[in-house]
Amino acid sequence: MDLYSIGEVSARFAVPVSTLRYWESCGLIEPHRRSGWRFYDRDQLYRIALIRTWRETGLLSLDDIAALLEVHGQSGDWRGIVAARIEAIQEQVTRLLDAQAYLHHLMTCRHDGPLDECPGFRAGVDLPVAKAAK
Repeated sequence: MDLYSIGEVSARFAVPVSTLRYWESCGLIEPHRRSGWRFYDRDQLYRIALIRTWRETGLLSLDDIAALLEVHGQSGDWRGIVAARIEAIQEQVTRLLDAQAYLHHLMTCRHDGPLDECPGFRAGVDLPVAKAAK
């Protein structure tokens, strides 16, 4: 069985040693111990790659990842976690698109004075203010 030191794994995956130790403390990975030193086998390397992918590509939290790893092998249980994350990402995309449209309006505003005096800006702000006053 090939074993890799924590330093080798850190370099291979461009993950700080402190992150690997933290993932271990969270129960996400389980290195082998020899004389107090951490070593990782191929299964643990796969798990580290999976965690990195889920963090970077799926934007999953460590709690979500822990839950996904816990339900591993149980049919369907993981789908709720993934569905909730998809919904959260969609909400975030909507907020980002709204922010982009708003900032685009600010960039294309023809008003020469201060932005807070722009009629288009004021119209967008006054509506919620008017509702609150009623």
